Amino acid sequence: MKTITFNELRRIKDSLPNGSMHRIADELGLNVSTVRNFFGGENYREGKSVGYHIEPGPDGGLVVLDDTLVLDKALNILNEENNSCSVS
Repeated sequence: MKTITFNELRRIKDSLPNGSMHRIADELGLNVSTVRNFFGGENYREGKSVGYHIEPGPDGGLVVLDDTLVLDKALNILNEENNSCSVS
């Protein structure tokens, strides 16, 4: 379990390169709508709930994540991007 602010979660999503939602979905065997729901989307017709709970508060409120696998994949992608930029 991990707690993060909603705005920080959105900043991570917005920092991801194009195609990351599909890459995360493919690597984890999830529907892309489920991955988008993790980052604040609300398409429950195609995607599933992602096991987080939002508590009202500053900076968009707190998000308590039951499972951090999607977040971990997103952070790995950002690390890859940062490493490839620093090598160039």
